[in-house]
Amino acid sequence: MQPSIPEFARNIALEARDYVMITIALVFYAFALTCFMLPYSITTGGIAGVSSIVYFVTNMMNPGHGFEVQYTYLIINVVFLIVAIKELGWKFCIKTIYAVLMLTFILWLMQRIVGNDPATGLPRPFVKNQAFMSCIIGAVIEGLGLAICFLNNGSTGGTDIIAAIVNKYRNVSLGYVIMVCDVIIISSCWFVFHDVERLVFGYATLFISAFTLDYVMNRQRQSVQFMIFSRNYSKIADAINATGRGVTVLDGTGWYTKTERKVVVCLARKRESINIFRMIKFIDPYAFVSMGNVQGVYGEGFDKMKVKKMSSKRTVVFATNNQHKLEEVRAMLGDDFEVRSLEDIGCRQEIPETGETFRENASQKAHFVKKFYGFDCFADDTGLEVEALNGAPGVRSARYASEVGHDSQANMDKLLGELQNQQNRKADFCTVIAFVTDNADYYFEGKVDGHIIDEKRGEGGFGYDPIFVPEGYEKTFAEMSAEEKNSISHRGRAVVKLVEFLRTQP
Repeated sequence: MQPSIPEFARNIALEARDYVMITIALVFYAFALTCFMLPYSITTGGIAGVSSIVYFVTNMMNPGHGFEVQYTYLIINVVFLIVAIKELGWKFCIKTIYAVLMLTFILWLMQRIVGNDPATGLPRPFVKNQAFMSCIIGAVIEGLGLAICFLNNGSTGGTDIIAAIVNKYRNVSLGYVIMVCDVIIISSCWFVFHDVERLVFGYATLFISAFTLDYVMNRQRQSVQFMIFSRNYSKIADAINATGRGVTVLDGTGWYTKTERKVVVCLARKRESINIFRMIKFIDPYAFVSMGNVQGVYGEGFDKMKVKKMSSKRTVVFATNNQHKLEEVRAMLGDDFEVRSLEDIGCRQEIPETGETFRENASQKAHFVKKFYGFDCFADDTGLEVEALNGAPGVRSARYASEVGHDSQANMDKLLGELQNQQNRKADFCTVIAFVTDNADYYFEGKVDGHIIDEKRGEGGFGYDPIFVPEGYEKTFAEMSAEEKNSISHRGRAVVKLVEFLRTQP
């Protein structure tokens, strides 16, 4: 499905904002490194730390002409980017490539602006004769720059890539992963300088920077829970919903008055709490509101759960509770996939099917599950199309005899009655599968031609199987074994296409 023009424009604006914020973050980082770390030979973490060590060593050998940090930084990151492309994808990598190239340029420019101290050959210090103060200020600015970069889907490359890969799969903070990598890098400066003071300053920089990074990121992600007690609960719930936040309305009892009350429960980012309070006060100034900080919120609109899967199988939902269909599809998908039914995910409501085509109905069901339950989902719509009846029963196949319930016997009886004096008995079964993921919709169609016989035969199958004989066969679907039917059926052909597609996807 192609995004609409307003949505496309919004996406472009969001991407542009990311790049602007990443650039600002890189300026902070380069400023901290050039003006606070390098002048006092303080080894920071990450690839910048490795690059700094190279710079310090080469500067001692030839004062004022050390191998500048940006060049070592760029060379090492080329290797890391190869890993990033594979693990984090092109979207992450494009911004990382931008960040690496931009930081290389900003570091080069910053050193030219600051200039070198003739006495040391290193950049001039921003704070003179204050090594420890320079260490603290530089570490805070460095951590702030990293946080801004990560919050806007960027990376400064190097060990940030390692941290992002670990954070992708596990709930381990970015600051912690970077700290582990940086301890090794900073410790290595002892073997170069044999200077305890530099080692201590390096560790101080490490911990202050990591603390600042986690503090800024966690503050941005901090969530709150509202419990709102109000007689105007419906208006409050609608107003919060309109902002894009979900709400749940619980049944309660006011024990003092012994009257039933409704409680609106909402989870939101802390930065959204002021707007929510304003809405509540505008709608019901006398509402009773409780707000508390929440330690971690995972799900749509918040953070993703990142834990090791208990099974390597890919989980998909088949939007049906028809056990016959479910068994057929599970048998065809085999052990590579965990196929859940609507009952398995707790969906017990009737999903609307108001489309005029098989494709529309299948899409409607799959999108319903994806929207309200979050799973990647495929749904099928299947129907029998009889040529003499101008394609009927078609999308109404399951409710051909009655709009209430699915009565296969009544459906077959009605169809045989309508074909009683017809010579043309040609028909086909058609299945369309809609598979809906986070990124796109995919469709797979299967069809089998055949004809309708005069009376029911066979005990297997379901639906119209006892009266349908596929082309080239003498047995009805109901007389065939499950394996034989699946090998030629309309649903089988559509599922084969789905399976081939799924097995080519990561």
